[in-house]
Amino acid sequence: MNKQYDLEDRTLDFAKRVREFVRKIPRTISNIEDGKQVIRSSGSVGANYIEANEALSKKDKCFRVKISRKEAKESKYWLVLINTANNKLLEQERRELVQEAQELQNILSTILINLESKKKE
Repeated sequence: MNKQYDLEDRTLDFAKRVREFVRKIPRTISNIEDGKQVIRSSGSVGANYIEANEALSKKDKCFRVKISRKEAKESKYWLVLINTANNKLLEQERRELVQEAQELQNILSTILINLESKKKE
Protein backbone atom coordinates (compact mmCIF):
# COMPACT_ATOMS: atom_id res chain seq x y z
CA MET A 1 0.00 0.00 0.00
CA ASN A 2 1.18 3.51 -0.82
CA LYS A 3 2.46 5.47 2.20
CA GLN A 4 0.14 8.43 1.58
CA TYR A 5 -2.84 6.12 2.02
CA ASP A 6 -1.36 4.75 5.25
CA LEU A 7 -1.39 8.31 6.59
CA GLU A 8 -4.93 8.82 5.30
CA ASP A 9 -5.96 5.75 7.32
CA ARG A 10 -4.04 6.96 10.36
CA THR A 11 -5.67 10.40 10.30
CA LEU A 12 -9.09 8.77 9.91
CA ASP A 13 -8.37 6.51 12.89
CA PHE A 14 -7.29 9.57 14.91
CA ALA A 15 -10.57 11.38 14.15
CA LYS A 16 -12.58 8.28 15.10
CA ARG A 17 -10.65 7.85 18.36
CA VAL A 18 -11.24 11.52 19.24
CA ARG A 19 -14.97 11.06 18.70
CA GLU A 20 -14.98 7.99 20.97
CA PHE A 21 -13.11 9.96 23.63
CA VAL A 22 -15.51 12.92 23.45
CA ARG A 23 -18.48 10.58 23.96
CA LYS A 24 -16.96 9.49 27.31
CA ILE A 25 -16.01 12.85 28.87
CA PRO A 26 -18.13 14.55 31.56
CA ARG A 27 -20.91 16.71 30.12
CA THR A 28 -19.97 20.19 31.29
CA ILE A 29 -20.56 23.38 29.35
CA SER A 30 -16.85 23.79 28.62
CA ASN A 31 -16.36 20.13 27.67
CA ILE A 32 -19.28 20.29 25.27
CA GLU A 33 -17.80 23.33 23.52
CA ASP A 34 -14.20 22.02 23.61
CA GLY A 35 -15.46 18.63 22.42
CA LYS A 36 -17.11 20.24 19.39
CA GLN A 37 -13.87 22.04 18.59
CA VAL A 38 -11.67 18.94 18.87
CA ILE A 39 -14.10 16.93 16.76
CA ARG A 40 -13.85 19.57 14.01
CA SER A 41 -10.07 19.94 14.13
CA SER A 42 -9.35 16.20 14.37
CA GLY A 43 -11.48 15.53 11.30
CA SER A 44 -9.82 18.38 9.43
CA VAL A 45 -6.38 16.79 9.83
CA GLY A 46 -7.35 13.92 7.54
CA ALA A 47 -9.69 15.86 5.29
CA ASN A 48 -6.97 18.37 4.42
CA TYR A 49 -4.38 15.63 3.99
CA ILE A 50 -6.69 13.93 1.46
CA GLU A 51 -7.06 17.30 -0.29
CA ALA A 52 -3.26 17.60 -0.37
CA ASN A 53 -3.00 14.23 -2.08
CA GLU A 54 -5.47 15.43 -4.72
CA ALA A 55 -3.85 18.84 -5.15
CA LEU A 56 -3.39 20.18 -8.67
CA SER A 57 -0.11 21.95 -7.93
CA LYS A 58 2.87 21.74 -5.56
CA LYS A 59 1.86 25.09 -4.07
CA ASP A 60 -1.65 23.83 -3.33
CA LYS A 61 -0.27 20.58 -1.90
CA CYS A 62 2.04 22.52 0.46
CA PHE A 63 -0.85 24.76 1.51
CA ARG A 64 -3.11 21.77 2.31
CA VAL A 65 -0.37 19.98 4.26
CA LYS A 66 0.19 23.19 6.27
CA ILE A 67 -3.53 23.33 7.10
CA SER A 68 -3.51 19.66 8.07
CA ARG A 69 -0.52 20.27 10.36
CA LYS A 70 -2.24 23.32 11.89
CA GLU A 71 -5.35 21.24 12.60
CA ALA A 72 -3.24 18.55 14.32
CA LYS A 73 -1.73 21.24 16.53
CA GLU A 74 -5.18 22.68 17.24
CA SER A 75 -6.51 19.20 18.12
CA LYS A 76 -3.77 18.90 20.72
CA TYR A 77 -4.80 22.25 22.20
CA TRP A 78 -8.48 21.30 22.55
CA LEU A 79 -7.64 17.87 23.96
CA VAL A 80 -5.56 19.47 26.72
CA LEU A 81 -8.43 21.81 27.63
CA ILE A 82 -10.97 19.02 28.13
CA ASN A 83 -11.74 18.24 31.78
CA THR A 84 -11.60 14.50 32.51
CA ALA A 85 -12.62 14.96 36.19
CA ASN A 86 -9.40 13.13 37.15
CA ASN A 87 -10.66 9.87 35.66
CA LYS A 88 -7.48 7.80 35.20
CA LEU A 89 -8.76 5.94 32.13
CA LEU A 90 -9.85 9.15 30.42
CA GLU A 91 -6.53 10.79 31.34
CA GLN A 92 -4.63 7.90 29.73
CA GLU A 93 -6.79 8.06 26.62
CA ARG A 94 -6.27 11.80 26.39
CA ARG A 95 -2.46 11.43 26.74
CA GLU A 96 -2.49 8.88 23.90
CA LEU A 97 -4.54 11.20 21.69
CA VAL A 98 -2.30 14.18 22.46
CA GLN A 99 0.71 11.99 21.58
CA GLU A 100 -0.91 10.93 18.31
CA ALA A 101 -1.72 14.55 17.43
CA GLN A 102 1.94 15.42 18.08
CA GLU A 103 3.15 12.52 15.93
CA LEU A 104 0.81 13.55 13.09
CA GLN A 105 2.09 17.11 13.40
CA ASN A 106 5.69 15.84 13.17
CA ILE A 107 4.94 13.62 10.15
CA LEU A 108 3.18 16.49 8.36
CA SER A 109 6.13 18.80 9.13
CA THR A 110 8.50 16.27 7.55
CA ILE A 111 6.25 15.98 4.47
CA LEU A 112 6.21 19.77 4.20
CA ILE A 113 10.01 20.03 4.50
CA ASN A 114 10.37 17.43 1.75
CA LEU A 115 7.85 19.17 -0.50
CA GLU A 116 9.46 22.56 -0.01
CA SER A 117 12.96 21.22 -0.68
CA LYS A 118 11.65 19.66 -3.94
CA LYS A 119 10.20 23.05 -4.96
CA LYS A 120 13.69 24.55 -4.83
CA GLU A 121 15.21 21.92 -7.13
